[in-house]
Amino acid sequence: MPLHDERGAASVLAVALVAATLLATGILAPLCAAYAARQTAAGAADAAALAAADTASGLVPGIPCQAAGRAAELNGASLVDCDVTGLIALVQVSTTVVGMSITASARAGPP
Repeated sequence: MPLHDERGAASVLAVALVAATLLATGILAPLCAAYAARQTAAGAADAAALAAADTASGLVPGIPCQAAGRAAELNGASLVDCDVTGLIALVQVSTTVVGMSITASARAGPP
């Protein structure tokens, strides 16, 4: 088989590699963004639960669920649910990324 019959094969391979790279990027970028948003939501939930527990214990003045809402907002999330029973705070927060709603929950209180 003569060598001149293989002309252009590298161009087809290069186009295929570029297309595969773009496809992988298109799939992985939203997944990475969702993972980062999940970490943000978890941090916001932890901060909100700690704020509510500190307020419930009297360490910080105020209303526990309002403090939780402020802490969640300062950490890039919104408070979905807040339940304070005694000194134990249970909170759920939500954040949105790439059209997906990511939620996280946390509990805080005395050891």
